[in-house]
Amino acid sequence: MLESAAVMVALVVIGLPLLAYLAQDSLIFHPQPLTEPQRVAVARSSAAQSVFIDADGTRLHAWHIPGDPLVIYFGGNAEEVSWMLDEAAARTPGVGWLLVDYRGYGSSGGAPSEKALVADALRWFDQLKTRGKVYVFGRSLGSGVAVQLAAQRPLAGVILVAPFDSLVEVGKRHYPFLPVGWMLKHRFDSVALAPQIGAPLLCVVAMDDAIIPVEHAKRLHDAWGGPKRWVALEGAGHNSTDNAANYWTSIVAFLK
Repeated sequence: MLESAAVMVALVVIGLPLLAYLAQDSLIFHPQPLTEPQRVAVARSSAAQSVFIDADGTRLHAWHIPGDPLVIYFGGNAEEVSWMLDEAAARTPGVGWLLVDYRGYGSSGGAPSEKALVADALRWFDQLKTRGKVYVFGRSLGSGVAVQLAAQRPLAGVILVAPFDSLVEVGKRHYPFLPVGWMLKHRFDSVALAPQIGAPLLCVVAMDDAIIPVEHAKRLHDAWGGPKRWVALEGAGHNSTDNAANYWTSIVAFLK
């Protein structure tokens, strides 16, 4: 009887973390692919250009709206970014946008990982043929990509919506029974990079965010090395930021 109980405890103590470790990619990334006919339909219905680049044999895609300044956009972990085309064009006339499809998302090939997404962000930046100002905009998971780009390339400013200090800290909050600190491969440790970044920050935070609670954004904001502005979206949750009255007005003011 005691041996059976010991076996059950061992299975829980070892098996549950092992299962979570093996499943973490599917827990973090939720690719939203577009079929080729869907991409063509979106391209026909918008003023955006469908742009492809090659990354060591992997075909990557982004949507480009010409304009100046240029904003490079990185979305959330379950976001297909073409939904932003009409919204961005309507809210920020004259501003250029590059809406990036992560690997496995939209019309990009490959599979997502922290290492790949950051390397691809650098590729997109280095591909830009613009002499104007370049901003980066990261939403939720995309904030982790945006911060790493800002730490390695010169930018006019950084817009972070529903950001976090590190994925490890967010994981500890949601999975206190797991050894998240040593098992997480995709760490997105933004708070470690923040003090060395001198670009201005606009930190837009949903005050009722249950997925990434406010304190995670606050730690990142407080650690930021450059000028910074905190925008609180009262009554907004993680997925309802855009409905807040001061959401787009804050972004437009920052870009100006």
